[in-house]
Amino acid sequence: MEALFSYGTLQQRQVQLDTFGRLLEGQKDTLTGYILSEVEITDPQVIKSSGTNLHPILKFTGNQTDCVEGSVFYITASELAQADEYEVDDYVRVSAILKSDIEAWIYAADST
Repeated sequence: MEALFSYGTLQQRQVQLDTFGRLLEGQKDTLTGYILSEVEITDPQVIKSSGTNLHPILKFTGNQTDCVEGSVFYITASELAQADEYEVDDYVRVSAILKSDIEAWIYAADST
């Protein structure tokens, strides 16, 4: 199973049903070293699923006092590929260590 940290629309019931065909069960956790910003989404399917064209996006700061609350979901490798399809090109998937010491995938802004 893959650990996926969600802080935004992947926590929404409809997005989970549209993306994975099921509701996910997760646990609350915190990501440090990041802040939330916003990105405007233009993909009509993503907007239809989430109900909005403005989505949160993680921005790396490296500052350990910056925190983002969210949930960790355990999903299959094929479901992770489905999450990759859902997330638009503004997001990159990277690995991060959460406050709980769980290593999880996150979707963040490209910091390069």
